[in-house]
Amino acid sequence: PILYSYFRSSCSWRVRIALALKGISYDLVPVNLVKDGGQQFSSEFKALNPMQQVPALKIDGITLSQSLAIIHYLEETRPSPRLLPQDPKKRAQVRMIADHIASGIQPLQNLVVLKQIGERKTEWAQNCIASGFQALEQILQHTAGRYCVGDEVSMADLCLVPQVANADRFKVDMGPYPTITRINKALLELEAFKVSHPSRQPDTPAELRA
Repeated sequence: PILYSYFRSSCSWRVRIALALKGISYDLVPVNLVKDGGQQFSSEFKALNPMQQVPALKIDGITLSQSLAIIHYLEETRPSPRLLPQDPKKRAQVRMIADHIASGIQPLQNLVVLKQIGERKTEWAQNCIASGFQALEQILQHTAGRYCVGDEVSMADLCLVPQVANADRFKVDMGPYPTITRINKALLELEAFKVSHPSRQPDTPAELRA
């Protein structure tokens, strides 16, 4: 498999965690979203992913984009370890939390939107994340065990950790979100979350390396 990724992209990080958890080795091709006006806008990359976004994964003779679609494919073709619970209610909760982050928070504070916002981008990002986290904290109080849903790592956790990293980057006060903070801390102790971390990627700038 070949993963097209950017070290700081939270969507790419989700997929890197999934690949690490499932023990899938891959080649990484960095796509710098800032350099050269954004390498994702090159004609070569547009041919690979018409949405001009990372991640993209070449695997099993197909090219997939959209992080959750990629994770679902990995889950269906390489089901161990499981990232979606067998219980239908828990499975629905995992998907709900993943969608809450992947559709309801992250797109509102991503690079494309922040470019449009301009000077007020930090305040905008803080507000978007805080608003999403208020709801997420409430949800997790009902679903969480050690992790987002019960005591097994799931697709929801793969979305949570990169989003908390975004919150840290935009200096969001995490005080009101003790459940999110606790789960994030537990997940960052796991090897798959460490090796996939933005500070440990081939394209991580020297000053941001772990």
